[in-house]
Amino acid sequence: MPQSALFAGKGPKKPRPMHLPYELAVGWRYTRAGRATRRNGFISFISGVSMLGIALGVAALIIVLSVMNGFQKEVRDRMLGVVSHIEIYAPQGQAIPDPNKTMAEAKRNPAVIGAAPFIASQALIARGEDMKGALVRGIDPATESQVTDVAGGAGAQAIARLVPGQFGIVLGTDLARSLGVREGDPVTLVAPSGQVTPAGVVPRLKQMTVVGLFSSGHYEYDSALAMVHIEDAARLFRLEGPSGVRLKLRDLHQAREVAFELARSLSGDLLIRDWTRQNQTWFAAVQLEKRMMFIILTLIVAVAAFNLVSTLVMTVTDKRADIAILRTLGASPRSIMGIFMVQGAMVGIIGTFAGLALGLAVAYNIDVIVPALEKLFHASFLPREVYLINRMPSDPQQGDILPIAIISLILAFLATIYPSWRASRVNPAEALRYE
Repeated sequence: MPQSALFAGKGPKKPRPMHLPYELAVGWRYTRAGRATRRNGFISFISGVSMLGIALGVAALIIVLSVMNGFQKEVRDRMLGVVSHIEIYAPQGQAIPDPNKTMAEAKRNPAVIGAAPFIASQALIARGEDMKGALVRGIDPATESQVTDVAGGAGAQAIARLVPGQFGIVLGTDLARSLGVREGDPVTLVAPSGQVTPAGVVPRLKQMTVVGLFSSGHYEYDSALAMVHIEDAARLFRLEGPSGVRLKLRDLHQAREVAFELARSLSGDLLIRDWTRQNQTWFAAVQLEKRMMFIILTLIVAVAAFNLVSTLVMTVTDKRADIAILRTLGASPRSIMGIFMVQGAMVGIIGTFAGLALGLAVAYNIDVIVPALEKLFHASFLPREVYLINRMPSDPQQGDILPIAIISLILAFLATIYPSWRASRVNPAEALRYE
């Protein structure tokens, strides 16, 4: 026979279509359980409830943690718009020996991008019968913009009106509102240390003129901070010069490391404090609250994930005959276990990704959703007096979202192990006896 005849009628072989493993196909089919019977419909309903529970739990976790991240970031940024990244001051409230030398030494550190002298002291500000305690800060208008954001924008005009010798004062908007004063009104400043006279200790009073107002967006400072010129503050509090130096850093997260470096490089007997230590209690409380909310909401996801156990147990009971037939056709116990693990994993995957989509959609649009709800219910969810800010912030972070998704998938996977193992132990003869 000619060699060409051997190949007569034979063309190139067609590639075989790629087929998914039958465990995956059957498991996905069980996930989409039909409603041919009442039992199948009920199983499908329970499966849908489990999927919805996982989705809502994941979405709630993302939304809550995003809001807490945004709240922390918003308060921190507004706080650092008023306070400095690092403060260098003399012990016992004395004047710093050589502020210019201290600022020059501090600026040698490449992380420092701004420095300004200051005086800080507590005082009372009175207007008629109203009297409020305040933190009076003496500043240099020429250098204040290097260390705070308040000296920029609208606040720059008010600070520029501080002229030495004229005893002008700039008040926070909420402090001015509580005293009932406006720009141009006189107020009386009561210094903490009195003047000794033959009649006893007489408080030192000084009438000052409100030359402007500022708003940092942080209620704690807007309601308790007043700024005067640094030369006027030295006269009021009887200091020979600035009581400290404030620094601004290139990266605020390096404040603690830079503070340690400055402690070794600066000359003189000086105290150094960074912004993380000034508000350490508040930040620690926020971190603790964030951890507790993560644990509590993770338990909600766990409850929804372990609803899969009841769903799969019911599915295994309903599919005993199918399992027996698959076993008689040669399916191994491992394959049977894989089918039901696929079913549970599909519910967990769909629920997790649906929750991620819902949570991120709400987290990224919360600045639109919350005002709409406040307008609908005529309520304010964030009173400034309580929460320091008056709008709902949100800051979704990858470091929170990835663990949420991973934990949800792991919990759903763990919930499938026992029912799937029970399915693999079904005896075909027992299952088909009454079929």
